[in-house]
Amino acid sequence: METTTIKVIGMSCGGCVKSVTNVLQALPGVAKAEVLLEKGEARVDYEAGRVSFDDMKRAVVDAGFEAG
Repeated sequence: METTTIKVIGMSCGGCVKSVTNVLQALPGVAKAEVLLEKGEARVDYEAGRVSFDDMKRAVVDAGFEAG
């Protein structure tokens, strides 16, 4: 299991946090996603062989936010 942090730009409320959490946790290989509104980031525990950093960034962008 590995952990990474993704910068999430554009979140403004708890609903945004829930949306980002849901799209990340729906990805195969993601064990846990903790999204922090104050820091504008998501900490993700994942299996490297099943999901890539780019996959996670794309899911955040598809949910309507910017990812870095």
